[in-house]
Amino acid sequence: MNCKLIQSFGLLIFILAGCNQPAKQAIEETRQAIMPSEKNQQYWQYKGKEVLLLGGSVEDNLFQITNLNEQLDLLQSCGGNYVRNTLSCRDSGNVWPFLQLEDGKYDLNQWNPLYWQRLENFFEATAKREIIVQMELWATFDFYRDFWLINPYNPANNVNYNQARSKLPMEVPTHPIFTNNPFFRSVPQADCNLKLLEYQQKFIDKVLSYSLKYPNILYCMDNETSVTSNWGSFWAKYIKKVGKEKGLYLQTTEMWDPWDLNHVAHRETLDHPETYSFVDISQNNHNQGEEHWQNGIAQINHLKTINALRPLNNVKIYGNDSGRHQTTRNAVESFIKNVLFGAASARFHRPTSGQGINETAQSVIRCMRSITDTTTFFTGQPANHLLENREPNEAYCRAIAGEEYLIYFPAGGSIEIDLPSGASITWVDVLQNEWIKAKDLTSGKNEITSSNDKHAIAIIQL
Repeated sequence: MNCKLIQSFGLLIFILAGCNQPAKQAIEETRQAIMPSEKNQQYWQYKGKEVLLLGGSVEDNLFQITNLNEQLDLLQSCGGNYVRNTLSCRDSGNVWPFLQLEDGKYDLNQWNPLYWQRLENFFEATAKREIIVQMELWATFDFYRDFWLINPYNPANNVNYNQARSKLPMEVPTHPIFTNNPFFRSVPQADCNLKLLEYQQKFIDKVLSYSLKYPNILYCMDNETSVTSNWGSFWAKYIKKVGKEKGLYLQTTEMWDPWDLNHVAHRETLDHPETYSFVDISQNNHNQGEEHWQNGIAQINHLKTINALRPLNNVKIYGNDSGRHQTTRNAVESFIKNVLFGAASARFHRPTSGQGINETAQSVIRCMRSITDTTTFFTGQPANHLLENREPNEAYCRAIAGEEYLIYFPAGGSIEIDLPSGASITWVDVLQNEWIKAKDLTSGKNEITSSNDKHAIAIIQL
């Protein structure tokens, strides 16, 4: 099915409603919300304007932090407009969504007002600043190992069901990759655990009762999931149905665990635009160099081949010299390459697995925003084939051939490129956001050399 037809929900309801006034209003509300761009389905639009999502933050579950407004103001000050928000409760100072009784157990039929006030404050604060939220509904790691021992859904921790009725274990000592918690198999297409599903639905309905008021929310089902695809598909379809009943078209995705984007699990998202209106490729950011770049481009080409082009998001870009996953250099490289090969979003992962919103992150976000705002960015295409004498991972190119070229050198280098007359070059030091004024180039073959080993971008324009 043509992806453009699937995504044009506003036009569909206009036709079905017979072009009446309420339908026209629904169309306008749909176009004001975050949605795939009507001009270029590879990117997002918000409030009717094409937008590139760039971000970073100190935490994943931002709604639970105490200095939320300061974080959002800092992000906005450097050109950021994109955050991740897991509905996670496992960290110190977090609260759970359910009411805790005097005996320490939770009642899954009663809500904790503080949790929901925090969530509403978060939605309000981000919408006010036009910051797009990618929200993960099920925080995978809250349901395994030590965190499962304190989770209200654990039958040992609530007054609503026991182990026999819920079919849930008291302990799950294994990593989520082994999928030993049947919590994620409750849906009718799997275990059909209707008692558990009843409480899961109550939670999702409560989340939607807040989130549907706001136009800036993207919905991701899970974090690094390895469970059956029936689980994510069930919830994606459910929230789309609830949204449709309110005259809204909600944007959904799933985040799979495999780092290799060619893993067949990713096809469950890539190949099903009727269920998932965007694709999260964050796990590709564990990869480096040419592999990282080629993986991203391959997914865009695949979506074009199956006539289902839509945004590719990166809500987690790994890399921090103080952490377990990749280096700071890899984080910066991945962020820039994601932007240049055509991803719709790029966000630094929280520390210590990522840069968060530290000074390095701020510099990169600010610089990439400046570059994309001052070029005809959205119509460009990855174009490494235009670079001659290029070594692997030496330089990366995005271009409108004959008009504009962005050439990124991660660590210095020299390439040749054939240019028409009238071209000029401006150099940008990404980490310093320093711009060296334009210099004229000659017609024909030009050698472009960067001696800066700390991330430099050449902007060539005619």
